[in-house]
Amino acid sequence: MRSSIFVKKSLICIAMLSSLILVGCHSSVDQSKPTADATIQTSSEISHYQSIIDAANGTPSAKALRAYIAQEPLLKDQVSHQKNIDDFWQMLINMPAEQIQKLDVRADENVLQGWVDLLDLYHNNYQDPAALNNAFNDWKIRYPANPGVKTSPTALIQIIHHSSINSNPKIGLFLPLSNNGKIFAEAILQGFLDAQKGLPINQTTTTNSSEQNNQNSDTVQSIIDSITNSSNNIAQENNLQTPSLVIDNAPINNQQVKVYDTNTQSIETLLRQAEQDGITLVVGPLLKPDVLKAIQIDTPLNLLTLNELDPDKMPLKNNVCYFSLSPEDEAINAARHIAKQGKQAPLLLIPASPFGERIANVFAQEWLKLKQTSVRKQTFGDINSLKARTAQSTGIRMIGTPIMLAEQPASNTNDMAEAIDAVYIVATSDELSLIKPMIDMATDSRTRPTLYASSRSHQTGLSTDYYLEMENLQFSEIPLLAAANSALLTQANQRLSADYSLIRLYAMGIDAWLLANHFNQLHQNNIELNGATGKLSVNSDNCVIFRSLPWLKFQQGKVQLL
Repeated sequence: MRSSIFVKKSLICIAMLSSLILVGCHSSVDQSKPTADATIQTSSEISHYQSIIDAANGTPSAKALRAYIAQEPLLKDQVSHQKNIDDFWQMLINMPAEQIQKLDVRADENVLQGWVDLLDLYHNNYQDPAALNNAFNDWKIRYPANPGVKTSPTALIQIIHHSSINSNPKIGLFLPLSNNGKIFAEAILQGFLDAQKGLPINQTTTTNSSEQNNQNSDTVQSIIDSITNSSNNIAQENNLQTPSLVIDNAPINNQQVKVYDTNTQSIETLLRQAEQDGITLVVGPLLKPDVLKAIQIDTPLNLLTLNELDPDKMPLKNNVCYFSLSPEDEAINAARHIAKQGKQAPLLLIPASPFGERIANVFAQEWLKLKQTSVRKQTFGDINSLKARTAQSTGIRMIGTPIMLAEQPASNTNDMAEAIDAVYIVATSDELSLIKPMIDMATDSRTRPTLYASSRSHQTGLSTDYYLEMENLQFSEIPLLAAANSALLTQANQRLSADYSLIRLYAMGIDAWLLANHFNQLHQNNIELNGATGKLSVNSDNCVIFRSLPWLKFQQGKVQLL
């Protein structure tokens, strides 16, 4: 009897256990289905919001901002969170003020409202990192649930953490002050140190300052001597005065700038040494191979390089900006200037060299953006071949071959029968003195195209005859040599014996100091400075400094600003 009871009980227990197991199994399966469905739904939502972001293509819009905000909590890993926040912040700070004001922030959009408030704090305090830090801490207390509290924008944190860059930068200057590049590096160094001491304002501040000039020059020489262990009259420019051009000053201080000779040690060693020396910003290197090495090294230091590389060799790095006297900038300037003057069919006269081809392609790319048509090019040889053509009295006919670009449809090619109405000449002054008469010889005065030239043709010691020969020709030039500051130009000529090639590098040194003192703003793409080498702005995500140059014209033996 008992055994039968035990059997029944055992059977009941087994049945109950089986039921529990089955329930558990079913429960497990049932619970897994919503999880898989939720994963699929989340992935779909992320893709939906990303499609909105991609469609914006970086152009600020309320729809894209809301897509970033909606996408952020769906992301799983920290890298994705950081990228979402950084891209969102970049779009927000690039949004025009009037567009920000028109944002219709709803009552339930606390996250968006928090970001808009932070943007306002940023604009009010970005030039004072300490104040920005305090404002950011207060903001985090007011908006504790905002994702920016946990994952802050990288660009914002960099400004806060590198507060010394704006007011009192601890600068290391990387230049080749021995062997190759020495003469160019010395001109940059002189301009950099002169800018640190403050630029002259008017003629009287420099005409009686020979003693100060000698002291400043001695300072440069003493720096060079200590590193390498090695031991004046202004060109009148035909009374060129351009008061509408200005060159911005930068903060003046006596803080020591530590100079490192890049020809004595490896770039990696110098960067480590600079970090140990307490440097916060490195200005340089100058030579392209050194620039390439510097950006490949993982360093916490900020870098303002004095050269740039091909776009595919310049990675997007938050601590690097590139500044150079790029001839490509001049070509872009020329295309914009000539298009603005209403020209339709330009011809490029370029040297038969890789340099000439590079300039022609950059000009053609910019022209295609502006006019959706091609341009034509014609090459010329060395000075001897030009003299031979002059002797033959053949002139230079206004013909050329179209520059075909990969991104250009064949249908956009200019009709070869269309008359050339502009000629952009990339030549030295000696070459131009032969080229312009040959153009005049081959063209009718009534239909002669307007002639333009790069700053390559503007050199030291040009005669009055040259000025008269170049009548009506327009050329681009850096503001310093366009007499934006006559006192500073006098000083530069005294320093460098009126050698225009070195004065351009001197101007680069001035602008390097100016940019170093605005380094944190450069990555925000919202800065424009009146430099000695041009109007400076940032025109790419890689933080490449673009120079816009003024244009001048030879008129009755003088030079006039256009």
